[in-house]
Amino acid sequence: MTRLPPTSVDLLDPATRPYFLWWTDCTVGQLREHLASGDPAVRGYWLGALLREANSRDIWLFATVDQLRGDWAHVLRHLGRARARWAWLLDMPGVWPPPEARDA
Repeated sequence: MTRLPPTSVDLLDPATRPYFLWWTDCTVGQLREHLASGDPAVRGYWLGALLREANSRDIWLFATVDQLRGDWAHVLRHLGRARARWAWLLDMPGVWPPPEARDA
């Protein structure tokens, strides 16, 4: 599969502040640390921000399909209006809150 290049080569520099994290002072290096966190809630927040805010061609610089599917339960709540699109693209459930949470 051929991938498009990133929207900016600056996204390859760990010191760069990525355009899609406009509300925080997080750098590319810090984003990579967050995405590698041992805490699935932390990974879910940052993966959700990535999917929600970044150009789709830039997402694959930071995440894989397997990572997104593996952390889906933690990502889903952070997707906002992008939830249905990513659920469809990843062939994952897109209902939020999950039925078991609504019944509680």
